[in-house]
Amino acid sequence: MSVKVTPDMVKELRERTGVGMGKCKEALDQAGGDMDKAIDILRKAGMASAVKKEGRETNEGLIGHAEGPDAFALVEVNAETDFVTQNDKFKQYLRDIAQEVADTKPASLEAFVKQPYRKDPSVTIDQYRTLVVQSLGENIQLKRVSIIPKASDISIGVYSHMGGKIVTVIILTGGSGQESLARDIAMHVAAESPEYLSPDEVPQSVKDKEAEIARSQVQGKPANIVDKIVEGKIKAYCDEVCLLCQKYVRDNTVTVAGLLEREGKRLNKPITIKAYHRWKVGG
Repeated sequence: MSVKVTPDMVKELRERTGVGMGKCKEALDQAGGDMDKAIDILRKAGMASAVKKEGRETNEGLIGHAEGPDAFALVEVNAETDFVTQNDKFKQYLRDIAQEVADTKPASLEAFVKQPYRKDPSVTIDQYRTLVVQSLGENIQLKRVSIIPKASDISIGVYSHMGGKIVTVIILTGGSGQESLARDIAMHVAAESPEYLSPDEVPQSVKDKEAEIARSQVQGKPANIVDKIVEGKIKAYCDEVCLLCQKYVRDNTVTVAGLLEREGKRLNKPITIKAYHRWKVGG
C-alpha cells in the first residue's frame, strides 16, 4: 500500500542520508512512501552511505541525570514546547525527579509515579508533576527512567550534550577511579552515536542486508573479488556503527578499543566497556 509522499518525508530522508531533495523524492515515490525502502534504494544506487538512525525529533523535553548513594539515574521529561523546557521551574522539576530516582531506585516508572515525593510526602510523584503542569500551563510527561547501580569494580562516566537534549553514560570495568576516562568516552558516544558496542552485537540480519547492498553495487565482477569487497564493506559498516571500532573523537589515531588497551597497559590492568547508554529526547 502506497503512502502519499509529503515534503516533510522528503526533508527527513534528506536529513538522514545527505542526498539531494530531488533524488530523495524519487526514491520515496519508488518506495511507495516507505522510508526504510527509500533508504535502501539510495544506498543500492551508491548515493547514500552513512545513514543516520535517528529521524526528526518528535518531542520537546530534556534528559536529566543524578547521582545517589549507590546508583546513577537517567530520566526524560517531555513538554509541548522548547520554550517551557528552558523555564527554570521545568529544569528544577527535572533535577528533583532525577535525584528522587537516584535516591529511591524505583522498580519501574509505573511504581515511581505512585510513590510519595520525599520533599512533600503529602503528594505523590505524579501529583507533583500535575502541580508543575498547572504552574507552567503546558502538558508535561515523565517519559522514562533508568537506574545504573554503582559497584566497586566499575567506573561510571556521564556526559550531557546540547543542554540535556542528549545524555550518554559509559560503564567501565576494571575498578573505580576511571571516571574521567569513562566521561571522555561518553562524550565520544554523544558525538558519534554508535548503534552497537562491538561487531559481535550486530544482528546477522543487519549484516546480511549490508552484504546484499554491497553485492548490488559490484555486479559483474568475479565471485572471489565480490566476496572480498563485501567483506570489506561489512567491516567498514562495523567501523562506523560499533563503539569499539570507531575512531576516538579526541585522538583519531586510535579506535575506542585501542584507547582502552592503551589505558589498560598504562594502569597495568584490563579496562573494558561493560555497557553504554545514549539517550536522546524523543528517542
